[in-house]
Amino acid sequence: MDLQDFIKKFSEQFDDVDFSELTPETCYKNLEGWSSLVALSVIAMIDEEYDVSLKGDDLLKSDTIQDLFERIRK
Repeated sequence: MDLQDFIKKFSEQFDDVDFSELTPETCYKNLEGWSSLVALSVIAMIDEEYDVSLKGDDLLKSDTIQDLFERIRK
């Protein structure tokens, strides 16, 4: 699993967020367009792409894209 690949797939869940704007340190909850629908899309993408089932609580406990990536790797 590659962090840059994860960031690219993460960015695809947003309508107006470009991959080049995101870094591992990006606090995704502060991104324009972050909503409960995007959160569900992220959870579904992670399940489909990485075969990892996350819950909404996992998103709440993560602040950055790196934090979320590390939860998936566990």
